Amino acid sequence: MRRVVSLYLPTWSTDRLRRRLGPDSPSPETPLVLVGRQGRKRLVLAADPAALAHRLHPGMAATQARALVGDLVVHDFDPAGDASALDQLALWALRRYAPIVAADPPDGLVLDVTGATHRYGGDQALLDDLIAQTTSVGLNARAALADTWASAHALARHLALPSLTVERGGPALSDLPPRALRLPPDMVEGLGRLGVDTIGELEARPRAPLALRFGPELTRRLDQAYGRAAEPITPIDTPDLVQVRRVFAEPIGAPETLARYTLKLVEALCVDLEAKGLGATRLDLRFERVDNRTEAIRVGTARPVRDVKRLTRLLCDKIETVDPGLGVEAMSLAAPIALPLDWAPIAGDLTGPAAPEIGDLVDLLANRLGPQRLYRLAPAQSDVPERSTRKLPPTAPPVTETWPRRWPRPSRLLDRPEAIEAVALLPDQPPVAFTWRRIRHRVRRADGPERIFGEWWRRDGERDAVRDYFQLEDEAGARFWVYRRGDGEQAHTGDLTWWLHGLFG
Repeated sequence: MRRVVSLYLPTWSTDRLRRRLGPDSPSPETPLVLVGRQGRKRLVLAADPAALAHRLHPGMAATQARALVGDLVVHDFDPAGDASALDQLALWALRRYAPIVAADPPDGLVLDVTGATHRYGGDQALLDDLIAQTTSVGLNARAALADTWASAHALARHLALPSLTVERGGPALSDLPPRALRLPPDMVEGLGRLGVDTIGELEARPRAPLALRFGPELTRRLDQAYGRAAEPITPIDTPDLVQVRRVFAEPIGAPETLARYTLKLVEALCVDLEAKGLGATRLDLRFERVDNRTEAIRVGTARPVRDVKRLTRLLCDKIETVDPGLGVEAMSLAAPIALPLDWAPIAGDLTGPAAPEIGDLVDLLANRLGPQRLYRLAPAQSDVPERSTRKLPPTAPPVTETWPRRWPRPSRLLDRPEAIEAVALLPDQPPVAFTWRRIRHRVRRADGPERIFGEWWRRDGERDAVRDYFQLEDEAGARFWVYRRGDGEQAHTGDLTWWLHGLFG
């Protein structure tokens, strides 16, 4: 199932101007508009949120806007600069999010994220990251994810606050006005005269009279929104993007044929990378089908690579997810992220066993499971158990910190401590029995307490907090790591409740 994201930048022109002005930019509370000529008139063509709050809007005469707001800041509208910057933003999104990204002028992007959302933890997680990244650089942004470009485009501009995820069509799309289908203003006005106020009402009308009166564009846009007609996305293409392409005389579709030409493309790409002294850390393989639809797969590596065998294996591992349809007429392979490849000198005893190379395994697992699920643990400077570890990339260099050896730690630490009911003597005795997840455990052996104090410099609530940890073994031989809140003597150190935090062995 295809999944498409539409990123909407409602104040793109004014946000870009503020970023360009930097420290000289007016304050966000100061109304800002951009004006330009349309024929002989100078009109407001873009307005920031402060100007919109003063009831200034695009299409208003510039003289009228100046008369309404005395402290109005006016700059010239720069459509060429906006278009160029939008292409640069599309290139950034290509490198970060999806193998198929295009500018959606004048104020947005479109991303085909089919099969790519797992790298961020799901559809909503990808939208959240996209919104966070764009707003962090001063861009007002909204985003919607749907099964078609037209549907995502409409929802991003009319319902997303700031993000929205929906399936194809549905009630959300049906309740939107017809202008959400990217129809010309005169066509929207004509539909209004017919009493058509929503897309759902338009969908319910007979198609033949609509096509006769408004032409084929109306029904085409409607079919694109509901997935009945294709709307191809032409990916952004820049001269500095390292890529190779191959066109076939006859369409191909067999998996082994796709794999064979994948190898040829990787070989050609590696030749280009070697000539530039680069290695790829991300590859996008696109399949251009005869029905004008593009399928794509994306793989990444932890370090720059231009090994033909290794890259081909990563790509071919995902070919089974590609739907060739009626045939593939062209294939292209691009390296959106290519970094300098530095060859490290061989060190150590050449006669001894070579150090194991796990890079290939790391890349294989990361592309199958998602890079966020592959990591290794390293010690952190904290006595609080849940803060005593940190996640590192699998290929990160060794750290200098070492694990503390004072008390043993469980092999499995729960994500969150779970409350238990325990029977114990105070103030420093371990439980003689406890109930966890409705199962009662009798304690046969115990060791402790190990007292851990809260980190008062993090927050006030930990200033006097105390935990007493115990290692418990029940009659079946299972071993648990539990703690009691408080020292058993002073009430302000904890409420004396018991919690299970980990399991041994």
